[in-house]
Amino acid sequence: MIVGIGAITIRLHGCSNLIAKRKILKSLIGRIRSHFNPSIAEINFNDYYQKAEVGFAAIGNDTRLVNAIIDKVFNFADQTGLAEILDTHMEIIHITDLSKP
Repeated sequence: MIVGIGAITIRLHGCSNLIAKRKILKSLIGRIRSHFNPSIAEINFNDYYQKAEVGFAAIGNDTRLVNAIIDKVFNFADQTGLAEILDTHMEIIHITDLSKP
């Protein structure tokens, strides 16, 4: 099993309160979910108005496929234009056979 983990750090220009931030994040997360269906959530900078970090995961049986999905999520998040992408991080984890004791 291959587990891919991605994180996107974003800057939200023009947000002066947490309500505005949550509105933009909800839209971004909803769009990513509808296109790629990953597990996704805000994972850092919860109390900052203009900065956020979103984490997501993809699982598969082919490293290239999982890597491609994560790259597509990164590109899609950038193309939405909802926020400025400051940084992205990806990690691929290979998990051995879970059926062995």
